[in-house]
Amino acid sequence: MQLEFLGTGSGQPSKFRNVTSIALRLLDERNAVWLFDVGEATQHQILKTTLRPRKVEKIFISHLHGDHIFGLPGFLSSRSFQGANKNEPLTIYGPKGVEEFVETSLRVSETRLSYPVVYVEIQEGVIFEDSTFKVIAAKMRHRITSWGFRVEEKDHPGELLVEKLRDLNVPSGPVFGQLKAGKRVTLSDGRTLDGADFIGEAQKGRVVTFILDTRPNDNIATLAYQADVLVHESTYGASEEEAKMAKAHAHSTSVNAANVARRAHVDKLILTHLSARYIGPMVKSLISDVRRIFPNTMVARDLDIVDIPLRKVSEKGTKKK
Repeated sequence: MQLEFLGTGSGQPSKFRNVTSIALRLLDERNAVWLFDVGEATQHQILKTTLRPRKVEKIFISHLHGDHIFGLPGFLSSRSFQGANKNEPLTIYGPKGVEEFVETSLRVSETRLSYPVVYVEIQEGVIFEDSTFKVIAAKMRHRITSWGFRVEEKDHPGELLVEKLRDLNVPSGPVFGQLKAGKRVTLSDGRTLDGADFIGEAQKGRVVTFILDTRPNDNIATLAYQADVLVHESTYGASEEEAKMAKAHAHSTSVNAANVARRAHVDKLILTHLSARYIGPMVKSLISDVRRIFPNTMVARDLDIVDIPLRKVSEKGTKKK
């Protein structure tokens, strides 16, 4: 599992940052990519990566401001041109209006897609779940309806303790498969083994939370609780003047993000959606201010890739890397 930042700026593109789009790379987990917001020129940014548009199976839209959705029609069209077919559908989860925006753009431009698009209007709570992942949405506080997302990976079953079986002179073969499935097995010598005794510790699934464009609110900590990674907007810095600007424009500051990361006991905080003023020394100042509150923080740059390793839970229930 990896995060790849296709755009980390706010409002409008700058020389150093494109507008918001984040890829959650799940190539090992489900041979797929999920996008979170699709700002203008997202498809151009993808050309600078190894991502393949046909691998994008889901898009989650936090809200309908242009810097988060203007890249949608172009990306969908390019995915069609690059060979996506009727067996490669794409699902867009977004606020009310996202379907109208996309379908109007495609109709006016006479664009016909080679694959089906499914629209899911976001409601509070679980918006997607299957055997490997669950996605939870909660309302944020912005100038228009805005959503935050919590992506939860299901736990990975423990591995079969092969050495322990070999120490007991258990013959390999079908017996191993039955024990790994958790079954009780009676051996030819009369011994009975319980598969549960030969399965190692489960690997805890990972959690990634996306908070984009919002004033501080209680739902953020709920979505971020014990997340491996919290991706949080940081349009404004730590100064009192910028705090006033953040409140006026319904955004968050870097200090807001750091405080919620600490309160929610997350492992890593990644700041994104930065104002164009944050370049060079100002970025260093920003990150320095935040790390006084939450040390394990980074400021995302366009095309950064962040690995999210599996974690384990100790016998006492605390997280281990």
